[in-house]
This record gives sequence, structure tokens and C-alpha cells, in this order.
Amino acid sequence: MGKINGRMLAGILVVIWAALGGAAVLKGGFFLGKHEGDTLHLLQMVLRMAEGDWPHLDFVTPIGVLAMAPIAWLVSLGMGVGHAILLSQVLVGLIALPGAWYVARTRFTGAAQPVFGALILILILALVHGETVQAVSISMHYNRWAWAAAFLAVATAVLPARGGTRTWDGVVIGAAMAVLLLTKATYLIAFLPPVLVALIGRKAWRSVWVGLATGLAIMAAVTVAAGTPVFWLAYLRDLATVAASDVRPQPGLPFNNVVGAPAYMAGSLALLLSVIWLRQAGRTLEGLVMLILVPSFFYVTYQNFGNDPQWLPLLGLMLIALVPEDEVRNGWGWEMGQAMRVTAVAVFAFGAPSVVNLAYSPFRHLTEDPEEYTALIPGSGQHEDIVTPTIRAHRVDAKVALDGPGTVYAPYWDEEFREGEVTDWRGETLPICTVEVGTVAWFQVIADGLVETGVTEGKTAFIADILNGFWLYGAFEPLPDNAPWYYGGLTGLANADYVVVPLCPLSLTVRHQILGELEEAGTALDEVARTEQFILYAVE
Repeated sequence: MGKINGRMLAGILVVIWAALGGAAVLKGGFFLGKHEGDTLHLLQMVLRMAEGDWPHLDFVTPIGVLAMAPIAWLVSLGMGVGHAILLSQVLVGLIALPGAWYVARTRFTGAAQPVFGALILILILALVHGETVQAVSISMHYNRWAWAAAFLAVATAVLPARGGTRTWDGVVIGAAMAVLLLTKATYLIAFLPPVLVALIGRKAWRSVWVGLATGLAIMAAVTVAAGTPVFWLAYLRDLATVAASDVRPQPGLPFNNVVGAPAYMAGSLALLLSVIWLRQAGRTLEGLVMLILVPSFFYVTYQNFGNDPQWLPLLGLMLIALVPEDEVRNGWGWEMGQAMRVTAVAVFAFGAPSVVNLAYSPFRHLTEDPEEYTALIPGSGQHEDIVTPTIRAHRVDAKVALDGPGTVYAPYWDEEFREGEVTDWRGETLPICTVEVGTVAWFQVIADGLVETGVTEGKTAFIADILNGFWLYGAFEPLPDNAPWYYGGLTGLANADYVVVPLCPLSLTVRHQILGELEEAGTALDEVARTEQFILYAVE
């Protein structure tokens, strides 16, 4: 590829943004392929925010306000939530375009410029969280947005400048760090130390102060919008609640597997080799920062569902950008530039399947057959523009225990095998059953049953399950101070009129934990209705 000037780079990035965003939006709705439960979790937060609620102040979540704000704003303007999700990504991509252009232009050369810029836009505009499963999903979109912000900050801080100014560097870094804080704070915890070390190592004090001022300005604007500085204390409370939770301390593999399992070991070794090559190539500061980035990359990967090492393409691009201009050899006579290039090629190969899956997910979405889909929230009017495969919505499959006392498998029964699943509650043993697919039918049937009791109008309910979403299907009102996704504790119970206990829940272990906490707290409950699907209690 010939020399790329700034105007050409901008044109390439605009075309990529328009192609990815257009492919998603042109479908005329959002066609989910998986993760209906995660999507209902997102919709609860978005719809509540569209009505004026604030995360942390009005409901519990560790996810930052910026993860939902663009979608909620579009919904508040009257847009269906399916269209709002897709257009919010287009809007975020447009906002990120100048930053992507600036960093690509000032930190990379040649083909690496459009590749880096494209990577930022792909992360923002994709319609799958990563990995290699092709089904479309909006689940964990905030992880993708946070990776994009982290890439901008890390590349700007670590790579030598090939243009730009320290002031603009600070603006990009400060804005990116504020986005991390207000999207998913664990990214800020992971990436702030290496970014600071890089800036201080370069004596880029102007960038530090401008970045700090930019970040504080964004935080001040959010404080004003929230209407109270208590917002930040509430955010810290929610983060502490999740950190102390036994429900989902990490959403995937154990840390040692994320680093050393067969699927990840090659990438981990390449990352460690990168530290060595940089030091031996005379890039002492960059090598130090890369060493600090090792636990940062591993931690974020460990903390994210799917454990997808999406830092791999950034690592490859950074190695290419840091190849020494002159030939440098280590003590063994190896030419370091060549070693870094070979490692970069390997890293690109390791990361390619996930990036390719991200990149063409909007185009897969465009080709879905509407005849095979049904509304995720039937009867919601404008919000019926988010749909899911009918077979996943209506075919209800459950995992049911066949062993236990009194069964033909009783000789093999061991209660430890069912730890956290066997629940003795108020004189009865609840069924060991978990819904695996058919979320829409499950929610709708239980919601209809709750409405038939005649007590749901204008009332609220605490759900003894991982997801509190029956109000989306017409039963009860949103519960103040509750967590749309259960992380631990009885948050919101004080505001609840009723408690719903599903007999075949979405999560057995969560139901078991909640009922144990209700019992331990001595919560006074009066049974008012019972069906094959649920038990309904009034909170006395």
C-alpha cells in the first residue's frame, strides 16, 4: 500500500463506519441469535433509564451509565429499543471516529493506520461479543466499547508520537479513561497503571494534566446530569457488591486457565516474548509498560464472559509500530526487528478468528430470515422491533435432576453433587429444575399467571431468580433499588410488595441463595398464590 495521507485515512474509516453501521441498521430491526437473558437484562436498564431512572441511584448494576445511555436516549425520543440498540452503536462509532483517526495517524504508519482505525470501529459496531460462534448478540456490548477505548488510550500513551500534540494526546487519553470508568470500571483499574507509567516515562506532563482535566470535566458533566454527587458513592457501592458476590465472581474460566489453557497458551507466550523482544531491542520503556500490560490483559480477559483475548490484534500492531529503525541484535545474535515481526504475525493469526467474527457480524445480521423470528417482548408495541428465533423463544427446554431419594438412582445419590441446588423451603423440597431455552415463553407464561392472581397492578415484586424481568411482560412494576441481574443480597426487597419463587428458575443456585437469605433475614412472607410455575408470597 502506498503512502496514506490524513484525508485518505479519514475516507477509509468513514467508509468502514458506514458499511458496518449501514449493514446493521438496514435490516429494519434487531434480530438476536442468542443471549436472550442478557438482552432482557440490558432492556430493563435501558427502559428504566428512558423513563428517568439512573443506574446506581435507582437500580443496582456494576455496569456504567455510558453503556446504556446512548440506547436509552434514543428510546426516550420514541424509538423502538431494537432500532435504538443498532443506531446507538452507529452513534458511538461516529463519536469515536475522530479519536480513531488521530491515534491511527499519529502512532502508526502505512497499512497499520487503517487497520488500527478499522479495529476500533469493528469493536464498536459489531453484533456479537467476540469468539467464533456466529449467532448475533448484543450481550456484553459494553466490553467491546471498553476495549475500543482502552486501545485508544494504550496506543496513544505507549507508542512514540509520529505527529499530533501532547495536548491532543491528553484529550484522547482522558476521554478514553473516562469512558472506561463510565462503561466498565474494571477496564480502568486494569489500564490506568500502564498508561500512567508510559506517560510519566516519556515525561509527557502536558498529556497527563490535560488528560486529567478532560476526565474530570466528563465526570463533572455526568454528576450534573445525575443531579447529585451521591451518584459516585452509589456506583462504588454497586462495584463493591459485585466484587463481594458469590454468584458470579468471574463469568468464565479460572484465571490460571485463561493464561495457560491450550486455547490461550500460545497468545500468552507471545505476550511474554513481546516484553523480552522490546527490552532486547532497546525499547526499555515500552518493554516495561508491556510487562505491566501483561496482568492487565490477562485480568480483563479473565473478568469478561467468554474469556476472549481481544488484546491480541492491538499487541500485534504495537509490535509492528515498535520495530527498531536500525538493525538490533540480542546476545544470541537474533535480529530483533525480525523477531518482533514474526511474533506479530503469530499474534495476528491467534486473534484473527475473533476479529473476523466481529467484523462480519453486521452482514450476517442483514441476511437473517424474518419469518424465523418472533418478538422478544410480545405486546410491547414499538419495542417489538427486537426479535429472537422462534424456536429459541417458544421451545421450552429444562435441565431436570433424575436422581435423589425415592428414585431408582437413589443408591448413587450424594447430596454434595447437588450443592447449592437442593432447596428445602418452608417445609417442602423445591424441584431441581433449570430452564435452558424458551425464555420468552417462560417469562410470558409466568407473567400471565401472576396477572391472573389479580394483585400485580401497581405493585412490585422481588424475584428469587437471577433475572428480574416479569414487568417487561406485564406483571408488576419495576422494583426500585433492585438489581435487574442478581449479584447478591436482597437489594430492593424493602420496596417489594411480593416475592415470586419460580419452581423451575433460570438459575437454581441463585434461587437457593436468595431463599436462604430470606430465611436468614427472617422475612415475613404470606403465600397468596401457587401454580405449577411459581409460588407468590406477600411481604408482610
